[in-house]
Amino acid sequence: MEASQFKSDQYVRFCPGCGDHAICMALQKAMAQIGIPTHEVAVISGIGCSSRMPHYLNTYGFNTIHGRGGAVATGVKTSHPELTVWQMSGDGDCFAIGGNHFIHEIRRNVDLNVCVFNNRIYGLTKGQYSPTSAKGFVSKSSPFGTVERPFIPAQLVLGARGTFFARTLDVDMPTTVDCLVAAQQHKGCSIVECLVNCVIFNNGTHAWIADREQRAEHSIILKHGEKMIFGANKDKGLAVEIDPVTFVPKMIVVPADDPRVLVHDAHQPDTTLHRMLALMGQNRIEAVNAEVDDDLPIALGVIRNVEAETYDQAVNAQIQNVRTSAKARTFDELTATLESWTL
Repeated sequence: MEASQFKSDQYVRFCPGCGDHAICMALQKAMAQIGIPTHEVAVISGIGCSSRMPHYLNTYGFNTIHGRGGAVATGVKTSHPELTVWQMSGDGDCFAIGGNHFIHEIRRNVDLNVCVFNNRIYGLTKGQYSPTSAKGFVSKSSPFGTVERPFIPAQLVLGARGTFFARTLDVDMPTTVDCLVAAQQHKGCSIVECLVNCVIFNNGTHAWIADREQRAEHSIILKHGEKMIFGANKDKGLAVEIDPVTFVPKMIVVPADDPRVLVHDAHQPDTTLHRMLALMGQNRIEAVNAEVDDDLPIALGVIRNVEAETYDQAVNAQIQNVRTSAKARTFDELTATLESWTL
């Protein structure tokens, strides 16, 4: 299939230069690569810039109300398990008003592909701080700097017992497509955090990794079964060290040829290493107008990908089991078993 088959006839209304353009194109490329017919795909969203996405994809789609995309997507997948269902959301729509739906669709392991566009700002409503904005961030709703600590999306996912988490960057098309394809192939709730730039209200929020000259030194693309090596010259690797005083394990940077360099295992059920990988680079992310002494790169690519029973599988299996053992198999048969009176 071709990416053009997944392009709708609607004019794309993202601002020129917005990172959402890149994710939209990556979605079209990923859907074509996956090869599922357009009429077997549904794209559900809430409210926000990223939530315009159902209009730009030539699939079934539903633009719901603020924060409720997860609830509707769950209903669609449970009632029509044959469909491939994507959910589009932003850091405000997903982690603020939609936060409760978000953690429970992960906990239930609904077979959804959730793309969270994280630009660390409310873009559609014109520049208020969001749940992922750094503490001290100055915005229209925090003129003296927000006093709130931000959510770390990966922590929410892992805390809710997530089975799939990936992170990608708007300017890295190949990694984005790979993550989206892997998300669809995973049976369960797949979360892809898409780091995108808002050129109007939070321009440059991911500049420390988006800049081509810095990206190789400040990020690592994880691939299952491959050594964790990064750097412009591929001369750095990641290893784990145990603090001799606190006995707390921590990630460290070592030479690429060091025998301690780790091999990425995205399928490991235990979350310890996945959590350590997902939290790398957070000191830089949370810094506001400050230089941070942190040589750990931010992890991109598929960080976690483990198997577990999905919610839609469990619900539909339960329905079939009840139907098999139930005496009343239709609504009329059920009402016939109830006490009644003739007036």
